[in-house]
Amino acid sequence: MLIATALLTNTLVTNLCILFGLERGLAGDIGFVAMIIAALVTYNRMTKGRRRK
Repeated sequence: MLIATALLTNTLVTNLCILFGLERGLAGDIGFVAMIIAALVTYNRMTKGRRRK
């Protein structure tokens, strides 16, 4: 689930940036940063339940 969320976020953000007129290289970099943030948020939400027990 973590990998799927990260890859979908990367693809979505990259395509949106290209749609708004950014270069492919810059759009890929922004997509990569968004992918890392989405992976960290997903990981924190997945492990939140385990920490409480």
